[in-house]
Amino acid sequence: MDFKSTLSATGAELAPTVAELMRLRRVAAGSEPGDRIIRGGKVLALHTGEILDRDVVIAGRHIAAVTPRGYFSAPDIIDAGGMFVAPTLIDAHIHIEYTKLTPGELARLSIPRGTTTLLADANCIANVLGEAGFDYMGQTATPLRILRQVSHRVPRTPDLELGGAMVPDAAIVARVQQASAATLGESNPFDLDEWSARKQVAAIAAGKRITGHTARLSGEPLWSYLAGGVSDDHNAATTGEVLDRLRLGAMLTVMAGSMNDNCPSVFADTAAFKDGMFHICFCADDKLAEDIDRQGHIDHHIRQAIAAGVAPLAAWRMATLTPASFYRIDHLVGSITPSRLADLQLVPDLSQARPAAVFVDGRKVAEDGKALFENDDPIPPETRGTIHLHPGLSARSFTLRAEGTTAWVQAMEMYDGYFKRAFHADLPVVNGKVRCDVARDVLKVAIVDRHHASDAIGIGFVRGFRLKRGALAATTNCENQNLVIVGTSDDEMAFAAHAAERLGGGLVVVADGKLVGSVPLPIAGNMSDQPWEIVRDQSLACDAAARSIGCEMHAPFMIMSFIGLAGVPDLGLTEKGLIDTASQSFIDVVLGMKADTVCCRCPSHAHLVHRLMDPATSRFECV
Repeated sequence: MDFKSTLSATGAELAPTVAELMRLRRVAAGSEPGDRIIRGGKVLALHTGEILDRDVVIAGRHIAAVTPRGYFSAPDIIDAGGMFVAPTLIDAHIHIEYTKLTPGELARLSIPRGTTTLLADANCIANVLGEAGFDYMGQTATPLRILRQVSHRVPRTPDLELGGAMVPDAAIVARVQQASAATLGESNPFDLDEWSARKQVAAIAAGKRITGHTARLSGEPLWSYLAGGVSDDHNAATTGEVLDRLRLGAMLTVMAGSMNDNCPSVFADTAAFKDGMFHICFCADDKLAEDIDRQGHIDHHIRQAIAAGVAPLAAWRMATLTPASFYRIDHLVGSITPSRLADLQLVPDLSQARPAAVFVDGRKVAEDGKALFENDDPIPPETRGTIHLHPGLSARSFTLRAEGTTAWVQAMEMYDGYFKRAFHADLPVVNGKVRCDVARDVLKVAIVDRHHASDAIGIGFVRGFRLKRGALAATTNCENQNLVIVGTSDDEMAFAAHAAERLGGGLVVVADGKLVGSVPLPIAGNMSDQPWEIVRDQSLACDAAARSIGCEMHAPFMIMSFIGLAGVPDLGLTEKGLIDTASQSFIDVVLGMKADTVCCRCPSHAHLVHRLMDPATSRFECV
């Protein structure tokens, strides 16, 4: 009799059957041959920090035994001479949608690089399709293993946005207790209401971890967030931030995505972490397909860590056994040990982490950087046709009015990827309309409802994109996946909105009333229906088009998609308006004056942008 169907432990559906377990015993006892043996390799024994000359005996999906060389025989002997035999890699936190690929296409891209298990938060597509989005993103017929990080709230800030789809809190409570769930997904560190606590208690009671997003907070806000049971963090980037979290018991999941790579700064002073080095693992979080192709997936983290001075076996442990142990799946994956799933790779050089062959469930699924399987996953028809703009949307929709010839506005400057520094700027007003200041790189940003065809549009100002003309648009706004546009004029922004609509969702670059670059993302406005190689080429061409109108930042569309995020200081923007993240409340874009002083909401005036925008430093005050 098998019992796994009634259990909710993470990965229960991956547990061996009684028949499989009985066979593993017989093979390990020598009374029955295994199916294949990986012979002659140097096995990473991560529990003891050793490298051993051993054979790996595989029976069905599992490792039956790890023995001295030549101890057993099997019908299929795989020569691993000169190779290291290592577990495959685990990404401890990723949003698959931001790769722009479906799960099956990400499998074709990442598995040949050694990453075979993902802990994935599908909050992007859930904000478009609700629970159907969760279901679609959590499964694939390819060898990729997806364990779910059940999104904490959909929409994330219901009092501050219209959002797209809505997932009832009770449904999230139910889903986080299922076997397919590894964690409760990351939450807004400023959201401390009772329903947040209810979901966290449900996760803890089910033996699940709670994924954290601390937004690099410190002191009381950090303490309060972790007091809610949050068990890890992928935002910490400095030695001090890392130590704060390790000392409070939070697993550090070092992020290296397309917007920022924290590996060099995190590993700048590893001696300071002492035994905390055993409490560090890796995640990509938000990484584009073209960057996974160029840099790698979790293999990139290993190379970065080793280059920074981390011992090779310690770096490999961070990518395998440590996350498996912390997320309570080490009985299934994460090590080359008996009864574990035979997910392993043959690696010529540990410091380079480039596998010659990758095995999942004991079968070779990739060789020399190429997948040996196809992606035949069906795409549900309901994932298409999700872009619904107001029929009257025009340049007038992006107008922001003010009196006089100039107006002070509350704006935000992008830095370190998706973080936003509040500042204020004096902008020209022409015929009652506030204009951008292209020379000083203060551009207009808009979040447009694309779910309900309403006329809701939130307008703000942003610095960092350096557009000289035209506009950028994307239907991937974090988190509600609305349409986000950064532009130099209202006319260009309206044209970009309609270009994205005609595309059926995706990324667009427009200039002078023409479409000059695009990446179609017809699946929920998030993902392509094309092979990853085509998505890569389209994306590189689209980035080149963005550079042609002045935007030279890396990953401009992803960074643009996070302008609105209300869970990262200092400001956020939804289709309903500008938000002060600390208070989680709406604030005015056009600022008032008091005794000839600008009444801004900038937490600090110590940054270069404040001196640039307001040389007369006596003319502002915080409110």
